[in-house]
Amino acid sequence: MKIGHDGKPTFNGDLRTAARHLAELNRLVLPTLGNKPITEIKRTDVVNLLDRIQTGELKGPDGVCIEGGPVAADRTLSLIRTIMFWHAARTDDFKMPLVRGMMRTKSQDRARDRILSDAEIRSMWNEASKSEGSFPAFIKFLLLTGARRSEASNMTWGEVNDGIWLLPPSRNKTKKPLARPLSRTALALIESLRREGCEAVFSMPNGKPITVFAKPLAQLQKACGVTNFHYHDLRRTCRSLLSKAGVSSDVGERCLGHVVSGVKGIYDRHHYQPEMKRAYEALAAQIELIVSPPKRNVTPLRKKKRA
Repeated sequence: MKIGHDGKPTFNGDLRTAARHLAELNRLVLPTLGNKPITEIKRTDVVNLLDRIQTGELKGPDGVCIEGGPVAADRTLSLIRTIMFWHAARTDDFKMPLVRGMMRTKSQDRARDRILSDAEIRSMWNEASKSEGSFPAFIKFLLLTGARRSEASNMTWGEVNDGIWLLPPSRNKTKKPLARPLSRTALALIESLRREGCEAVFSMPNGKPITVFAKPLAQLQKACGVTNFHYHDLRRTCRSLLSKAGVSSDVGERCLGHVVSGVKGIYDRHHYQPEMKRAYEALAAQIELIVSPPKRNVTPLRKKKRA
């Protein structure tokens, strides 16, 4: 990100990232600090803003608290730091109010390799099955598809046709369309959510896509006893389950929407839809086996009575 001659922020890199940064700036920073000259912004102003973002106490224009957390606070700090560094490089008397130690997370904490064990999957899934509504189904859907949180949360019925969920390039990290042939289990799951006149698949009571994630996830974790897992851990767990179900690496990567690199990615132009369909069905069967393991029909041998 940089500041243009008109004083407004502009962005280097892809437009998708630029749009996200600009939206975060407009949503999180400008309502609180936008009316202050940059020379008057104090360290305490930034710290107070980050505190409110981290705790989820920052309210939007509609008076509703904005979804936050430590990672959101760190992204906001990065935006503020970029703007202030740009200004500091072009003036003589600007004193940077930011110092080391203001980050809310550590790099080693952000680099995760967490996947859920079979017992954790069973506990989480069965707890989610006790409740109706978008969020329990949303959690299951993430595990059944390996979709990113934002991909699934903004999913619309217009994107689902003949059992295939077509993610448009504008919502895909690779900026290419991604066709996911959903399993029967995933299709039945979202069909149970269909509401007349509601375009969002996973919707709030007002019909808009779900936007609150931290609180319901914390409630689910507390109820099922499975702690310290994030939404992206479900995506990683899904990929591991695909391998466990015998799905090849190439097909598993395509199910998650990853681009296969190298010569193979350049020359292999097969669309892999039949293979992905079988992979998703195998994944659903693997999850069903974990959630409802077959009961062992074992009859203990009786000891012979002594004469």
